[in-house]
Amino acid sequence: MMITTTMEIEKSALVLKLLGDKTRLIMMKLLEKNTCCVCEFVEIFQVSQSSISQHLRKLRDADLVKEERHGQWIYYSLLKDHEYFNLIEQILKQLPSQDYLLRELEQKGMRISC
Repeated sequence: MMITTTMEIEKSALVLKLLGDKTRLIMMKLLEKNTCCVCEFVEIFQVSQSSISQHLRKLRDADLVKEERHGQWIYYSLLKDHEYFNLIEQILKQLPSQDYLLRELEQKGMRISC
């Protein structure tokens, strides 16, 4: 029982650590109801594609997001069957919507423009 509890705490700590980064937290909030491409995150956060890819790789490696390839482009969405999705969902519910960021992209004609 002690090993299971310790493992659960460690897994929870990993999820919380990943969500402790502001960029990843906003990404997760956006992915709560949307599917996004790397290029959209690059535009939203005004950082390099490699930086965005590193954030997404960490989220993907922890099975928090899933990828779907369309040709040369990869689209990301939340992995809602993650064993700690209830914890993630409770955290995301506490955050204000970030959908305005996607609306701004749409107004610029840059929403899923790849």
